[in-house]
Amino acid sequence: MLIGLHSRPATAAAAACAFLCLASHAAAGDRHGTARASCPPPRVTAGELGVLRDALAAGRDVLGERLLDSREGPSYAAVRRLLPPLWYAQGRGGLPLTRSGAYYLTFAHPLSLYGEKAFALHVADGSAILTRRVDGPSLTILVGDGREIYGSCLARLGRPRRAHGWLPVLRTSYVDARGVRYAQESFAGRVPGVRSLVSFVRLAVDTRRAGSATAVVRFAASPGSRARLVTDRQGVLDQGGARYGVRGVRVLYVAWVHSPGRGSLDVGAAAYDRALRATERFWEGELARGATFDVPERSVLDAERSLLVQQRILTWRYSVGNPYEELSFAEALDAARVMAGYGHADVSKAILRFALRRLPARFTSWRAGAVLLAAAEHYRLTRDATLLDEEAPAFALARLARQVERRGGTSLLDREAFSSDVRRRVVGLHGQTVAWQGLLAMGRVWERLGHHRLAARATIAGMRLESALRAAVRSSQRRLPDGSLFVPATLLDGTRPFDRLTASRDGSYWNLVMPYALASGLFDPKGPTARGIWRYIGGHGGLLLGLVRADAARLYRGEPYPASGVDQVYGLNLARFLADADLPDQLVLGLYGTLAGAMTRGTFVSGEAATIQPLRSSGLGSMYLPPNGGTSSAFLETLRVALVHERRNARGAPVGLELAFATPRAWLRPGKTIRVERAPTSFGEVSYALTRRGNTVRIVLDAPRAPWLRLRLRLPPGERIERVETAGRSVPFGTATGTIELPSSGERPLRLVVHVT
Repeated sequence: MLIGLHSRPATAAAAACAFLCLASHAAAGDRHGTARASCPPPRVTAGELGVLRDALAAGRDVLGERLLDSREGPSYAAVRRLLPPLWYAQGRGGLPLTRSGAYYLTFAHPLSLYGEKAFALHVADGSAILTRRVDGPSLTILVGDGREIYGSCLARLGRPRRAHGWLPVLRTSYVDARGVRYAQESFAGRVPGVRSLVSFVRLAVDTRRAGSATAVVRFAASPGSRARLVTDRQGVLDQGGARYGVRGVRVLYVAWVHSPGRGSLDVGAAAYDRALRATERFWEGELARGATFDVPERSVLDAERSLLVQQRILTWRYSVGNPYEELSFAEALDAARVMAGYGHADVSKAILRFALRRLPARFTSWRAGAVLLAAAEHYRLTRDATLLDEEAPAFALARLARQVERRGGTSLLDREAFSSDVRRRVVGLHGQTVAWQGLLAMGRVWERLGHHRLAARATIAGMRLESALRAAVRSSQRRLPDGSLFVPATLLDGTRPFDRLTASRDGSYWNLVMPYALASGLFDPKGPTARGIWRYIGGHGGLLLGLVRADAARLYRGEPYPASGVDQVYGLNLARFLADADLPDQLVLGLYGTLAGAMTRGTFVSGEAATIQPLRSSGLGSMYLPPNGGTSSAFLETLRVALVHERRNARGAPVGLELAFATPRAWLRPGKTIRVERAPTSFGEVSYALTRRGNTVRIVLDAPRAPWLRLRLRLPPGERIERVETAGRSVPFGTATGTIELPSSGERPLRLVVHVT
């Protein structure tokens, strides 16, 4: 790692037509007649390339600033127009991760939150299904004359998408070299009596626009595969798998049984539909376990639900099916905190238990601090203390406290490797601040649970570490002529400021880890130190369209400078800082930047790092070892803190709730509704709904008791609040910010009417 790094039509023809119409097809074959076999690679114009190159070479986020300064502010459509879509998946050594080079979607059903389980990897272009890993048994789909790999011509491939926008059901469309049209749907499910995970495929074939052409469709299993291919009764099985000859319109069904074993399986239309409905019900039930964050923008809502599904599949894994399928402590524990915040306590607990058991053998202070912090947050949001009775939290405390307590005074933690792939031993600001944060957070939890000796030791150690950290930061920091502040990620080593963060590996790594320090709360998020560091990031090439930039040399092998990309895994803690610092427009920019620039369009898959400038040979972007749970967590956390954010004091203790503080302004246009239900907080679950009708916004709020409670209406440009009423009484609000001061106790639900002009 970089850092630790449908009711079915009665006839087959009607079924094919209905299914084909679900997809937006590439139209080259229909428009160009005999030119249908041509396959021009995707390209971007010289002007588009120039804009990206200039933005990458600039010290500031010039594209982001342009959107922030616009009247409407950042939007998904605006960010999407500026960036090429991500498509290619690269592995180590720059090699493609799949045969076609396309990324894959990871499907599983049902779930096991701990050990290994079955996975089905469905390649996004519809070309293949892989069993468990990228080098596992595979099923390849060939069309046309039986030798053209489905999806191999990107110019004739429709955009992949998920059923209903978010389900783990892949839909693609394709036109082969002779003009035959296809629509494919695939998913992974279970069948009674068959122990294995089963991938189902439905392929609709329409040869009517291809003249007299006959389509030959083959489902070819990899040589020596023990996985089992099952076809509908019309298929012809041979040594290469199943072969069909199609004229006219036809729907084909096959199943790929990922593990060998007994059990009969029917893959006709009725069986396919039963399995699909079961899969849909299963995932709807899984998401119903958690809170609801319902926003009036389909792309954001689809991404949220898709990523919650993915996180329930990945749990503690950094990725699946490739060399990154491992526990990465900091990123996994961030995922645990995010899932607890969405009400998926079972996933949070599974990740924590997995990390706790492995901490003694893989101990570092950074990991110990991350474990304590995630365990404290899990308890705060769930009130589940079962994990705190195990030895690992006390073990983590003892190891950290002994380092701070040396010589009877104030001390920093020991030097340790900068990260799992940078072995230089340093006093890392990122690791030390997470340890400080974890000590104080667990101290408060242990005090609440009556473990007073543990609480006292954790709190004293945290306060001593804080004193040492502040002294080390003061002696290491440097104020620059532009007014920004450089604080090294490696304290007390004489590190000089970086003129351009992405011009060197050390600068890139500084940019990736500094959000940990900013999000910790060691620096007042609205104070001069934090704002000075933020200004340094913004003026020295740290951001692009709100995304965290990094040297992406491994993705741009052989490409000319500037070869920097983004690594939005580390945008998660940046989002936490932006919420703490009350920078809502920047947070909205990061939300849309992640959606358009760090994830695939319509399927929401991300890698650890991603290109910005497209690769020289195509107009498409590339990712490193997708899927990646860290970037998914970053998007989910950005959305959550925009809707529900806990304000903390200088020691990190929650002191109040801020609701809807950073929502996109378009979400409160007339006819729109923002709804949050059962969102866990330190004070209890909170639910609210903001409904705009004409010039009135009606608010229904059911919130727990908290020291203070605020809600903000981020209205469209040019609008402002005229008055706020509840039960005939006026409620105070901020004219400039649209922030409403709410009573933190009293009758619930609270109902307010806001008049807008």
